Amino acid sequence: MTSADSVKTLYGKVHPACLDQELLLKDCKIQHVRRSGPGGQHRNKVETGVVIKHLPTNIIGEASETRQQARNRQMAIFRLRVNLAIEYRLQEIPESPSPLWQGRLRNGTLKVNPEHDDFPALLAEALDSIAHFQFDVKAACQFLGCSSSQLIKFCKKDPRAFNSLNQKRKEAGLHPLK
Repeated sequence: MTSADSVKTLYGKVHPACLDQELLLKDCKIQHVRRSGPGGQHRNKVETGVVIKHLPTNIIGEASETRQQARNRQMAIFRLRVNLAIEYRLQEIPESPSPLWQGRLRNGTLKVNPEHDDFPALLAEALDSIAHFQFDVKAACQFLGCSSSQLIKFCKKDPRAFNSLNQKRKEAGLHPLK
């Protein structure tokens, strides 16, 4: 069984970026580190940086910008979720969009700030749907209930996600999205 297979067995049709924080952290290793840079002597002698590794996928989220370990931990968890959303794909998707997706969709428009806690889960759902339909954005949009322009605009909110999507489309012999 490969690492991806074990993650599929663990999560079924729920993407790890969609799990609640407590459940997600059960599969993670948290490390506190010192980081150099601005912040003076306090930053250099206290381990306020946080690195969180999702063990089933080996995907990492880290933060060390602030002098507060708790704030860095929350930012590292958010970044881990975004990284999971971008780098990990479910093999199967649910039969319909999630209640979270449906709740955020208004008249075909998806409303969410890229810094909101719901963003990683929505991004994972969008990218999983696009991948499920062999990177055919129109087919994914029909499934998700939004327009192509709205889905592309949503994916552009995270440049790494958009670049990854275009790379996968290129590998599939499709033209890049603009």
